[in-house]
Amino acid sequence: MIGYARVSTREQDTASQRAAMAAAGVTKIVEEKRSGWAERPALRALLVDLQPGDVLCVYKVDRLARSLIDLIAILGDVSEAGAEFRSLTEPIETTTSVGRLMVHVLGAFAQFEREVIRERCEAGRQAARERGVKFGRKTKLKDQEVRELSASGLTLTEASRAAGVSSTTMRRAGNRLGLEFVPGARGKGAPAYRAGGRA
Repeated sequence: MIGYARVSTREQDTASQRAAMAAAGVTKIVEEKRSGWAERPALRALLVDLQPGDVLCVYKVDRLARSLIDLIAILGDVSEAGAEFRSLTEPIETTTSVGRLMVHVLGAFAQFEREVIRERCEAGRQAARERGVKFGRKTKLKDQEVRELSASGLTLTEASRAAGVSSTTMRRAGNRLGLEFVPGARGKGAPAYRAGGRA
């Protein structure tokens, strides 16, 4: 049995969790002092090192997972390693039939939670579209700026540098406005883009 004990701040300690695990026969305990919402390298390393026959043990599920979806993902990692899971204070484990039933119930709730989140996100996007919000990458150049550069006599490279964008961005902006780059155009009055086809 391998234990995982976590507290959120360095001011807290894992003494009570370690004591409960020792009483349950846990022989190895991995400790971590990090918020549940932060990256947890000790937990990640523990999951990677799990071997078939190991039992990952925690005092409470909230010491292991930040959400129901996160819990199901972690239990999936445990299962793939051929290991088992056990919470000391809750009927959530994979070593008994009742515990496995509870895990399946939690999995169904996690799937429901994912679908609710997805539906809320789509509803939010739809409401934003109705308000006129456009999704996707924003245009880096304003149309008027492109037109002014096209009449400045600069080459594509020079115009791109002046605007602080890549040549590809400048070319696409010109194409969007029906302005085509004239290669090597220099000198006053020579357009960087020309409406209608190439010069």
